Amino acid sequence: MPPPQPESRDAASNLVRMDRRSWLYLIVLGAIWGASYMFIKIALDDLSPAMIAWGRIALAALVLTALAAAAGALRGHRSRLGTLALLGVVQAAGPFLLIGAGEQEISSALAGILVTTAPLFTALLAVRFDQEERSRGLRLVGVLLGFGGVIVLLGLDLGGGNELWGGLAVVLAALGYAIGGLIIKLRLSDLPPLGVASWVMITSTVILAPAALIGAPADVPGPGPIASLLALGLVGTGIAFAIFYELIARVGPARAFIVTYLAPAFAVVYGATLLGEAITAATITGLTLILAGSWLGVEGRLPWRSRPVAIPEPEPCPPEPVPVTPAPR
Repeated sequence: MPPPQPESRDAASNLVRMDRRSWLYLIVLGAIWGASYMFIKIALDDLSPAMIAWGRIALAALVLTALAAAAGALRGHRSRLGTLALLGVVQAAGPFLLIGAGEQEISSALAGILVTTAPLFTALLAVRFDQEERSRGLRLVGVLLGFGGVIVLLGLDLGGGNELWGGLAVVLAALGYAIGGLIIKLRLSDLPPLGVASWVMITSTVILAPAALIGAPADVPGPGPIASLLALGLVGTGIAFAIFYELIARVGPARAFIVTYLAPAFAVVYGATLLGEAITAATITGLTLILAGSWLGVEGRLPWRSRPVAIPEPEPCPPEPVPVTPAPR
C-alpha cells in the first residue's frame, strides 16, 4: 500500500493543510508519547537505559512487523537497508538510549519537555537540506516561541552537574528525531510508512543487542518495571511509531514533529498525578509558550484569523476553432 499523499500545497506559501484526522493523530500520539517518559522513569528502577531501549524496540518490532506483513508493506526495502539502519540509529536506538540515560538525572516531565527542541532542529536542518520544510513568517515565530518555552524551563528547573548532562542527552535525542524525519522524507518517502517503521525497529533491535546484553539486570525486575517496559514497547513505540510515520507521510516531518510540543503537556500531567513530580510556575509558563508555538508552527496564522485558501488557477480554455473559408475554384 503506497503511503498517503499529502494534501495539495499552496505554491506561494508551501502550507500543508492539517485536516481533522491529522490533528487527531497528533493528539493521540502526544498522549501516548507523553506517557512514555513516565514509563521510562518507572522502568529505570530495575533496568538500565540500554535494556529499556532494546526491550521497547524489540517489542515494537514484533507489533509493527505483524501489521506490516498483514498490509503487504515489508517488500521493496532490501535495496534501502543501509539507509534504514542509519535511520534506526538516529531515530530509535540512539534517542531511546539517550532519553533513558537522561531520565536517570532529570524528571520525566522535564525530559518530555526537552524533546520539544526537535521541530527547531528540523527547521535549522531544512535550511540546508529541505527548502520545502523551511519555516517562514508566523510558522517560524511559532517554532521560536515553543523553543522559548523550553528555555524558560531549562533556566529555572534544571540545575548543573549531572542534571545538565541529563538534559543535554535528551536534547541530543531530539536532534536525532529531526535528522530521522528528514531522512524519511528525502530518501524513503516512496516506501510504505508502516514498512519503514518495521524495518527501522528490526535494524535497531540488532544494533542495540550488544549494549542491552552488557546492561542486563542481575536480578529479576519487579512487576512495575516489567509492565512499564511492555507498555513502552507495545503502545509507546509499536503503535505510536505506526501513527508517527503515517503523519510524516500525510503532512511532512516539520508538522509531524509538532507532536513533541503536545507530548510535554501530557508528560507533566502524568508526572504530577502519578509520580508526584512538582508543577511549578515555570512549568506552566513554559508549557503555555510551547502550546502557543505548536499552533503557530502548524497553522502559520493566529487563532482568530481564517485559514488562507489556495485558489487554483483556471485551466486555459481551448482556442475557438477558426472557420476556414473554402478557396475559390
